[in-house]
Amino acid sequence: MRRHRHAKIVATVGPATHTPEMLKALFLAGVDTFRLNFSHGIQADHAKVHAAIRALEQEVGRPIAILQDLQGPKIRVGTVRDGRLAVAPGESLRFVLRGADGDARAIPLPHPEIFAAVVPGQELLIDDGRVRVRVTGIEAEAIEAEVVIGGAISNRKGVNLPGTLLDVSPLTEKDRADLAFGLDLGVDWVALSFVQKPADLIEARGLIGDRAGIMTKVEKPQALDRIEDIIRLSDAVMVARGDLGVEIPHEDVPGRQKELIRACRLAVKPVVVATQMLDSMVSAPTPTRAEASDVATAIYDGADAVMLSAESATGRYPVEAVAMMDRIIRSVEGHKLYRSIVAASEPGEEETPPHAVATATAELAQAVHASAIVTYTLSGTTAARVARKRPAVPILALTPDLGTSRRLSLLWGTHSVRADEVSTYEEMVANATAHAVEEGFARASDLVVITAGIPFAVMGTTNNIRIAQIPVT
Repeated sequence: MRRHRHAKIVATVGPATHTPEMLKALFLAGVDTFRLNFSHGIQADHAKVHAAIRALEQEVGRPIAILQDLQGPKIRVGTVRDGRLAVAPGESLRFVLRGADGDARAIPLPHPEIFAAVVPGQELLIDDGRVRVRVTGIEAEAIEAEVVIGGAISNRKGVNLPGTLLDVSPLTEKDRADLAFGLDLGVDWVALSFVQKPADLIEARGLIGDRAGIMTKVEKPQALDRIEDIIRLSDAVMVARGDLGVEIPHEDVPGRQKELIRACRLAVKPVVVATQMLDSMVSAPTPTRAEASDVATAIYDGADAVMLSAESATGRYPVEAVAMMDRIIRSVEGHKLYRSIVAASEPGEEETPPHAVATATAELAQAVHASAIVTYTLSGTTAARVARKRPAVPILALTPDLGTSRRLSLLWGTHSVRADEVSTYEEMVANATAHAVEEGFARASDLVVITAGIPFAVMGTTNNIRIAQIPVT
């Protein structure tokens, strides 16, 4: 089964879509990667969904990626008296390290890392920024603050600290337990929430190794300050606009999105744009025009994938949301300005032989009007290098590794197939042309451009290009 578009679709599984029947409907509508959100649900429920997706994979005969999204360190206020505390601009508040059922002079904030890091003048955003307070004084176990934007503080609402680097790992004890569980299941990607610094990725890599790809969710201003190192240590990046849009000004988010997509393309790392892309479809069968434009903008920017959250997890129209996203992507990619816009946003070249070979492969395929680019890849890097050029010619990635084949379901323009290893040059060409025909990319007499690393099965050695013609039988 072949998708007739380049950008991929990630959909979150939830109460509205966890059954085998709904998962199949979502896949047929266009989902390439399923996201399991470990901020909700229990491990046993996620295991059932994982098993259903793997059964679906067998049924449809196509690799399907599974993304485990870890909750990360959620910072929340404790409980307040009567469950709700109304505060007004200019009012003085006091947050305390310990206690419960607090009032304006003793709002519980049970996070010692905040008390150790925050300084006067910094702000705390409560309930996604609906309430904003400025720190005016610090004690050992108390923070004095003045309300900047008033509202209601309810029990266990989230707290964001946009100007504060917290000494906290992105992996809580719950995350570590969930991670071990997910790796044992065999998830393909692990998304890390609230990454602040490169060391966070090093810590995660020590636990994950090469058992899954690491996807960094960029949602903290501190991450933006070290973004080049963070991207380098990641296998993929998610532009998580929800929390990011709370911690930086709304008007800065679109520009940051473009910067991140460009930086990821330069680094040859898949990038996913997420949060509220078709948000109105949680309760309505069609999106707003602004939402359709938002999805289109991510595609014009060159994102590898776009993601649905509540739309597919809890919404009333999950299949329709996926189908709508699929239609928007195909419409954008068929627009007369698409190729020129994507080409104009192409990042500069990295001066390495493998990148030069990948660039030449893409350009050669377009010059000879090839039906497909066939990449032999063990880790997925060769396919990613070619995909970075965003060629008009489709990419058929052949790999002997099932995990790689699944992870490539996230990569722009790439149709991945698990294929047997090859040992000779002639065998490589014969397999490439046979798979191109079998997967519906080419017919007799068509040309395909093949790229691989010689010797075979050595990661990172993209060094060979071959033009082959499909034999006439």
